[in-house]
Amino acid sequence: MSGRDAQVIIAGAGPVGTFAAYFLARSGIDVIVLESAPNCMEDMRASTFHPPTLEMLDDLGIAEELIDRGLKAPIYQYRDRQSGERHEFDFSELANDTRYPFRLQCEQFKMAGLLAGKLDAHPKADMRFQSRVVSFSQTSEGVEVNVETPMEIQTIKADYLIAADGANSIIRKWLGVEFEGFTYPEKFLTLSTKTPLQDYFEGLSWVNYVADPTEWCVLLKVPSVWRILVPATGIPDEELLSDENKTKVFDRLIGNGGDVVTAHRTIYNVHQRVATKFNHGRVMLIGDAAHLNNPLGGFGMNSGIHDAACLSEALLEIFKSPNYSEQRLDAFDYERRTITHEFIQRQTIRNKRMLEADSAAAQLAYSAELKAIKNDDIKRREFLLNQSMLNNVHLKQAAE
Repeated sequence: MSGRDAQVIIAGAGPVGTFAAYFLARSGIDVIVLESAPNCMEDMRASTFHPPTLEMLDDLGIAEELIDRGLKAPIYQYRDRQSGERHEFDFSELANDTRYPFRLQCEQFKMAGLLAGKLDAHPKADMRFQSRVVSFSQTSEGVEVNVETPMEIQTIKADYLIAADGANSIIRKWLGVEFEGFTYPEKFLTLSTKTPLQDYFEGLSWVNYVADPTEWCVLLKVPSVWRILVPATGIPDEELLSDENKTKVFDRLIGNGGDVVTAHRTIYNVHQRVATKFNHGRVMLIGDAAHLNNPLGGFGMNSGIHDAACLSEALLEIFKSPNYSEQRLDAFDYERRTITHEFIQRQTIRNKRMLEADSAAAQLAYSAELKAIKNDDIKRREFLLNQSMLNNVHLKQAAE
């Protein structure tokens, strides 16, 4: 393509977009990253990095830097909110399967900011904040992207365009791609606080899934705060975010909700959706632009990073052998959509169902299932491989 500005343009400077950009830049590919915000936003949405993701970050030489900014969490718990019974599972049992047998609890913006800084200093990368994709066109030779900046509309050209621009991706919308699946009737409310929740629960780990027929919840620790996730149905957003509701949530949790100060209060719509196709000529979808799932298990951001690694590997092969482009991008699409449907979507739906047992009988069945898994070496290993996403990698290897 004549007069191109880069080999690859990436829309979105979240963890998925910056990962793809840094992967490609380190491999000698000229990239431009476009981000509509003025910086990498401090988004508290995702906070878990699983073992295979840490291995991918290690391949880029940044795993240890990120680990230094987070909390290692090898142990996580399933708790019964009413009885207090708890079941612990330990990723340390997977030490022979991975270099990183733990979950890393770390806010996603720390990774995005770390990579944005490295990209800003990299000779093969061009980080452009306050640059919003408004439209694009493509031919057999490349793509043209129209970008709105504070001062003008620019047109930039590249061989390929990667959409890592999130759930509301303008690129996916322009492509007219169906986003198949469903949206849950309830919303998720996330509250963060510096209140030391570990002082209120015996043996609390850094990652806790708390089942309850009335109100299940998730308690996650990141370096700066505890994050509490609860479901809500039929309550207006203004009421969900109110001091009164905050107090009710913490009254039920620890008994002194009025004293709790929160740093963030965020509402999320919860989806299980997958784009019908991830590759569209010279335009590809990854991360939340390509698929959405409920956050229970921490698979969303991780699977997006895995998309980025898979696509980046494909593009490197294409730049070496351009005649292979269509088949290689079809292979990327097949691999990532297969894993998304057969592993990510299935596992996250199951994780949600396990927590929301809506009767005493269902709660007992849930507890009995966890006991059976924990007490059986084979079942426990399979369970840990699924929850760590290492079986995600095994599925990828089987597909190759």
